[in-house]
Amino acid sequence: MRKVKNAENSDRDAWLESIMDEYGERLTKLAYNYVKDWSMAEDIVQEVFVTCFTHFEKIDEILSFKAWIYRLAINRAKDVLKSSAFKRVVMNSSLFSLFTSKEALPEMTLVKRSEEEVLSKSVLDLPVKYREVIILYYYEECSIDEIQELLGVNGNTIKTRLNRGRGKLKEIMERWEQDGT
Repeated sequence: MRKVKNAENSDRDAWLESIMDEYGERLTKLAYNYVKDWSMAEDIVQEVFVTCFTHFEKIDEILSFKAWIYRLAINRAKDVLKSSAFKRVVMNSSLFSLFTSKEALPEMTLVKRSEEEVLSKSVLDLPVKYREVIILYYYEECSIDEIQELLGVNGNTIKTRLNRGRGKLKEIMERWEQDGT
């Protein structure tokens, strides 16, 4: 009996390690796109993996593991965003204003000029409903059907949000090209 238990635990550990390798970085980036704080995103992903670990026996019942694990990360990130502690500590903190200083370091000025950096920042500046579909569609390469399943939103609504999100991104990028900011 003890050997069977140890074998189950080693299977579970190996499985957890493999999903952490496969999804860890992508889920952290996904969570970061919601909370805009890397360590908080890492905490969210850690909670997602704990949930996976506790649901190991039920994994065969899940139809699409990728959709399920992404949904866990998105829901947890949204929970964090809704929490009053997040709003009070992160958004109203004096440290937050120090990090958003108008003067950039010389090294950061070079990085800021790269188009990828501007695009990434522009995506993060979008409202959540546009940001999440842009990220899932372009960065995570999910289809409209997969996004529909992940977000529980009608496919036409997703297409509309993608179009509006692209339009908003275009405006932000054009503004940046004109201002250089």
